[in-house]
Amino acid sequence: MTSSTCEVRAGFMPLVDCAPLVIARELGFAEQEGIELQLVRETSWATIRDRLAVSHLDVAHILAPMPVAANLALGPLQIRMLVPMALGTGANSVTVSRELWQGLSQYLDVADFDAVNALRALGRVVRKREAQSLPCLSLGVVHPYSAHHYELAYWLASASLIPGAAIDLVVIPPPLMPVALASGHIDGFCAGEPWGTVAATDGNGVILTTNSQIWQNSPEKVLGVREDWAETHGDGVSRLVRALYRSAEWCDAIGNQEELATILADDRYVGQKTEQIRPCLARRLKTADGELLPVEGFLNFASKAATFPWTSHALWFFSQMVRWGQVSFSQQGVEIARGTYRPDLYRAALEPLGIEIPSANAKVEGALKIETPAGSALGQLRLGPDTFFDGEVFDPDRLEAYLEGFKANDSL
Repeated sequence: MTSSTCEVRAGFMPLVDCAPLVIARELGFAEQEGIELQLVRETSWATIRDRLAVSHLDVAHILAPMPVAANLALGPLQIRMLVPMALGTGANSVTVSRELWQGLSQYLDVADFDAVNALRALGRVVRKREAQSLPCLSLGVVHPYSAHHYELAYWLASASLIPGAAIDLVVIPPPLMPVALASGHIDGFCAGEPWGTVAATDGNGVILTTNSQIWQNSPEKVLGVREDWAETHGDGVSRLVRALYRSAEWCDAIGNQEELATILADDRYVGQKTEQIRPCLARRLKTADGELLPVEGFLNFASKAATFPWTSHALWFFSQMVRWGQVSFSQQGVEIARGTYRPDLYRAALEPLGIEIPSANAKVEGALKIETPAGSALGQLRLGPDTFFDGEVFDPDRLEAYLEGFKANDSL
């Protein structure tokens, strides 16, 4: 190690979207930036949070809402974090048991992952079970402060299927989801790939819908950095962001899918067969009849500003924390959430590369129905659609009004 080398200990979970960290190490993008990247595979998101808190890790592939929650002092160990970049969009699926699928399929004309049709069918099954005095369905989520939880709850509640009332949500680490489904402990789950595909391939589950159907190009994982580490390793943060950006670009390239699948399949990383990793990388998922169906916008590592840390994403997560009673609304909370995501650090790191970087820090989420030009450093950036399945929009400057709109429905 030279005197200019920065050692970085990074935690990750065995998921396809850990790829930018893995490739940065395996193909030398980190080394080229003077980063000695040590990757530590963890068993749960709670473990990653705790190891960051006690300084066993410097940074992590982490759930996008978790740094916001940490800065709001939600959790057993206090830690300050910042987010200098996102690690792509999409790659979650909602998978149900074969038994539940049999009930749902009566109300579905086609198995195409459509979130509206899937929710309509799920609502009819839940009401039928209520009429028969059967127990609530139980769906697994990976952590209380996860995009999985908030998007799933948002989706369910739009049909008055209120989490904790009409449907139970339970926390299970992603790699254990297929086993929990097969054993009957849960009726379905929302988790990142490849775990939906693993359950579908094993014959125990059916993929019902995806987070890209619920909220197109929605945030999923980010680079979470301990604030104290960032304060003493400012140049290291910039170098790491550059390495991960170049890695994410490599991961997006169609011609690299086979090599990426092979690397991720290694037991040090995802530890599953390449056949269970390839579909996600090709933006295809298995339907109930075994067909691999293309899913637009399902996984995006770098293009269309997928690595940009939009403060509107952080504020949407904060709105959901308030909505579901995890934190009280306050202007201080708004500022904490907004300040967790750091577009300034992203720009400082990547401007030397001469790439397209958004000019704004936030946007109205849900307003882009098609690929759309956006203000950027070079004037050539195009953003992908970001619509919610129900057509609603989230204006981060009208957060209180947005929350008011949920109150009547959520009290049912």
